[in-house]
Amino acid sequence: MVHVNYLHVLVAAVVVFVLGWLWYSPLLFFKPWMRLRGMDPVAAMAGAKMPGGKLVVEFARCFILAYVIARLVALLGIASALGAVHFGLSVWIGFPVIVLTGSVLWENTSWKVAAIHAGDWLVKMLVIPLILTLWS
Repeated sequence: MVHVNYLHVLVAAVVVFVLGWLWYSPLLFFKPWMRLRGMDPVAAMAGAKMPGGKLVVEFARCFILAYVIARLVALLGIASALGAVHFGLSVWIGFPVIVLTGSVLWENTSWKVAAIHAGDWLVKMLVIPLILTLWS
């Protein structure tokens, strides 16, 4: 049986949830992300409300992601920061990058929008295994 520390999973989920919020905030990529999607960032901010239901679902996504990564880290016996980074990069390339490439190729998603999303996923895929590995 694989042991998963739920406190570590919860902390990792909270950290990447906050980092994701920051990633898409006006401090980082909100304006280019909105413009690339054909929206006016100023108008979007004027009527901006935090959609409670969507935030709950987003946190649940972060928690599930952290839990799955925790199981994989435990199963693979990753015990060093370097191992965590290698794992995170491999999972990032193997999943989000491949999915986003398909969106660009087949759904006409702008490669710039995909790059913003890929950067967010890179942060998640590096931070979660690092927290889980270094805190163990």
